[in-house]
Amino acid sequence: MSEAKAYAAQSASSPLAPSKITRREPGARDVRIDISHCGICHSDLHSVRSEWGASVYPFVPGHEIIGRVSAVGREVHKFKLGDIAGVGCLVNSCHSCGPCRDGLEQHCEKGPIFTYGSTDVDGTPTYGGYSSHIVVNEDFVLQIPAGMSLERTAPLLCAGITTYSPLKRFGARKGTRVGVLGLGGLGHMAVKIAAAMGAEVTVLSGSRAKEPDAKRLGAGDFVLSSDPAKTARLAGRLDLIIDTVSAPHDLSIPLACLRLGGTLVLVGASPQPLSVPAFGLIPGRRQIAGSLIGGIKETQEMLDFCAKRHVLADTEVIAIQNVNAAYKRLLKGDVRYRFTIDMSTL
Repeated sequence: MSEAKAYAAQSASSPLAPSKITRREPGARDVRIDISHCGICHSDLHSVRSEWGASVYPFVPGHEIIGRVSAVGREVHKFKLGDIAGVGCLVNSCHSCGPCRDGLEQHCEKGPIFTYGSTDVDGTPTYGGYSSHIVVNEDFVLQIPAGMSLERTAPLLCAGITTYSPLKRFGARKGTRVGVLGLGGLGHMAVKIAAAMGAEVTVLSGSRAKEPDAKRLGAGDFVLSSDPAKTARLAGRLDLIIDTVSAPHDLSIPLACLRLGGTLVLVGASPQPLSVPAFGLIPGRRQIAGSLIGGIKETQEMLDFCAKRHVLADTEVIAIQNVNAAYKRLLKGDVRYRFTIDMSTL
């Protein structure tokens, strides 16, 4: 075992603070990564506070990880010392069930092993990227294309794949009319990726102040979602809507904007149940779907796509000592559009 520096919460109500954790030594198929950058995801905040179920403490969040390979096991073939590599939301799975064989490790029937808050195959707890280094099975380590800005690439490992996966799954391409509900960390990536796929993008936001950013990010249209008169002009127009809102909201508004047979995909996770209006679905033969990140193959595909199309997150880089202040700002929506921690400050 090796000791790692980290920032951890000791309880659901305590702030993140300097801590020490232990990591396993790299096994035959493991890669050790010295972490240089780690994005802050809203999931980190929910998990630290046990808002999505009881977390086990000490708790080290962070699943948008980039760094340099500092050790490899004897059976590792895809990585060598000095490579820039990434780790997203997954660090292992059973490798043998149907979803795993199909490249859907996030839906592993025996339970995906997440980057934090899980128990790894060796029985040790998983700790996230707010730490000095991490040890991960080679199959769950991602290759970062050369030339990508590391601080702006880190958020792609969650926010990027969370939006890329449903856009690809539901056929976003040139001419597809895609709506993005909510313009935050997930929403801004949905706009960028949909636009890069060639889609005609409309942002629906409750804040008029977001309109200039929506257009800058690649949206061709902006609609104030809190104004029924504004949303009415979208009635029956959109093929697909990516709903990134993680708070309770009225689904009748985006559903009314869908064409016949259109799809509303939930990627924002509201802590309270959402009401589904039957007549928002039945007459227009519309559907509501959900989407959870993506498998490792698809995540690598997303990184390669973003490198080719020059799609990166809009980030604000912070020192680890400012992480608690960043969480408070995140709750207020005071970030454009993703925080990335410079882990050299640990």
